[in-house]
Amino acid sequence: MAFTADDRTEITELISLHGHLCDSGDLDRLGELFTPDVVYDVSDFGGGPLLGVAACAEAARALGDLNPVGHHVTNIVLTETAGDRVRACSKGLGVNADGTVGSVTYEDTVVRTPRGWRISHRTVRAHRTPLGGRV
Repeated sequence: MAFTADDRTEITELISLHGHLCDSGDLDRLGELFTPDVVYDVSDFGGGPLLGVAACAEAARALGDLNPVGHHVTNIVLTETAGDRVRACSKGLGVNADGTVGSVTYEDTVVRTPRGWRISHRTVRAHRTPLGGRV
């Protein structure tokens, strides 16, 4: 199936919805974002890959007050890879309760499902050095 402008809009909104659901604590709605068997890789933060929607929600609940109070996503770039599969790359800012901010890149595989587009794999890469460490 051809990748359309409507697909681009739906995927961009899907990626944007992540921050709204997490920041409001609506973790029971993560199935609106992810496939049931999602791999959510937070190895850059020492957590390793989380497997499945329930594991993602459980990890967020376990972090409790250490979760960012604001997830902000920007610079979304979508690339059709094959059929009903899209590679999405975006930037994220996490604002913490103490006012500090962290920067990440989200590397997503997004797939078309009978329930709409869903993220089947996400790798969260932390940014800790300018210019990606290439100086």
